Amino acid sequence: MADPTDALDAACYRKMALPVLAEIEARGKLPIVVGGSGLYLKFLTHGPSDLPSDSDLRAELETLSLAELWRRLEELDPVEAAQIDRHNPRYVQRALEVCLLTGRPVSEQRASFEIDTSHLRGLLLTWRPAPLEERIRLRTSEMLSGGAIEEVAAHPQLDENAAKAIGIPEIRRLLAGKINREECAELIVIATRQYAKRQRSWFRREKWLTAMAGDSSKDQFVTTAGAILAGTES
Repeated sequence: MADPTDALDAACYRKMALPVLAEIEARGKLPIVVGGSGLYLKFLTHGPSDLPSDSDLRAELETLSLAELWRRLEELDPVEAAQIDRHNPRYVQRALEVCLLTGRPVSEQRASFEIDTSHLRGLLLTWRPAPLEERIRLRTSEMLSGGAIEEVAAHPQLDENAAKAIGIPEIRRLLAGKINREECAELIVIATRQYAKRQRSWFRREKWLTAMAGDSSKDQFVTTAGAILAGTES
């Protein structure tokens, strides 16, 4: 189990997850991975790309504002700039880093690190806007009333990635007296809704996933999952 102060990322997640999946398979069982982070899932299914990195250049880019990073990426690779999550500094910085190191747009290099996904099977749950909004608000309410505020207060020191998780910046503002609880909840709802939108865009590109309405019945889920595993889904 990781401590909240530990530095964790998609590569660490892959390193921890692979032995667990291998152990499950060794027992003759089927490992099922459930989650919502496209980047972490991508690292698990595809592995890290072999694109270059440079710590000195990365340190230099970290001194730039997000707006400047995106402006420079737009100049070097307008295709990538148009489709990337421009509000995520890590994504923008990494894309710009690759462009600068290779001298080529990162959007042109994607084909070189795509892998065969014919062996992958998965369900992608989709939701209509109204039910999704309702679920986000319910989850936010339950999170705040279920101890999230106290948990954030008990961990003033967090890893940089953990500190950016949806809910933590907002709760910290609440604890600092900068916003009230109602405002905190609404900001978390907005951030979650924006994240859900990015998730839809991300997973739409994963052609190995079978989309299915999230409010389908249990029997429908079982039937569809069975067809996916059997390779007979339409």
